[in-house]
Amino acid sequence: MFVFSRNNRGIIANWWWTVDKPLLILIGLLGIIGAVLIFSASPAVAKTIGVGAFHFIKRQFIFLPVAYGLIILLSMQNLKTIRRTAIIGYVLTIILMIFTLLWGMEIKGASRWISIGGFSLQPSEFVKPTFIVVAAWLFDGQKKYNDFPGNILSICLFAFTLGLLLLQPDVGMSLVLSAIWGFQFFLAGLPILLVFILGGIGIASLVCAYFIFPHVQARVQQFLASENNLSYQVEKSLKAFENGSIFGVGPGEGVVKMHIPDAHTDFIFSVAAEEYGMFLCLTIIVIYAAIVLRSLRISLKDNNLFIVLSASGLAASFGLQSIINMASSLHLMPTKGMTLPLISYGGSSLLAVALGLGMLLAITRKNVHAEDQDE
Repeated sequence: MFVFSRNNRGIIANWWWTVDKPLLILIGLLGIIGAVLIFSASPAVAKTIGVGAFHFIKRQFIFLPVAYGLIILLSMQNLKTIRRTAIIGYVLTIILMIFTLLWGMEIKGASRWISIGGFSLQPSEFVKPTFIVVAAWLFDGQKKYNDFPGNILSICLFAFTLGLLLLQPDVGMSLVLSAIWGFQFFLAGLPILLVFILGGIGIASLVCAYFIFPHVQARVQQFLASENNLSYQVEKSLKAFENGSIFGVGPGEGVVKMHIPDAHTDFIFSVAAEEYGMFLCLTIIVIYAAIVLRSLRISLKDNNLFIVLSASGLAASFGLQSIINMASSLHLMPTKGMTLPLISYGGSSLLAVALGLGMLLAITRKNVHAEDQDE
């Protein structure tokens, strides 16, 4: 471990004394757990699709150093740089999403991916962390400047982003983004009447999504089906939890992963359950909860609205994505193609999560205001 003097004013030394180390450790632990589970889950999937056993492992280990490097780099930045990064990132993401709608690859009826240098990129993964910070900046501007229409701009930006997501279509991401944006708006001082109005609109939107999008209807019907009519992957996932019991069958000894096509992505929590049992599953849940709760605790103690809204939004987004993935594996909600942050295989998801966590660590650093000339 590096040892720095508190009198050292260098960038790295300043970062070391101001970054929240428990958050840093917890984020690192998730990466280690993810690497172990990718080693176990991906060879069977690779064999099924006819590629080398280490195909997914090699690709993931290309992205892991980049992702954690991005987390560290972003966590060293001040609030001004984080805002600029989010704005530029959001604009680039929107451009790529439009490009994806026009020339993207269609997979399972959705146009969400583009191919760059042999890798498939899902731009919509990056819209979540960048939009959260941009929305926080707009809400904060509404409070700071009387003539700045931050709330109106945020509403327009949200509607525009939501429209692009639904055109892909990506209903799951749309729901997550809507929930986080509504949470931020509430913290920013949304009148209670508008809370109920937005809640009603949200419920009505869910009903509409069920009738408009066939894949949403199919997943809901599968979720509501009797035990004998479960979807193939959910049935195998539940079998993995049953096999694993408390302590699991042992590292690499799981068999259900041989039969789940998405064992290395959407259902990697099932692999953890079968091979390492309830012990590892609860450990993963505790780590996710600790990251979210600690981030919320740090942010809500601050009197800077931008810090409160951006950190709370990023933490809530991270936690909600985790809950959706794990709940889908346990058949507690309809399945949604959403990865388990820092654990599932996936370059776009890993880098997007790293972007969000890097900004979160930067925003929650001690005395971050002093480094921000705009504050």
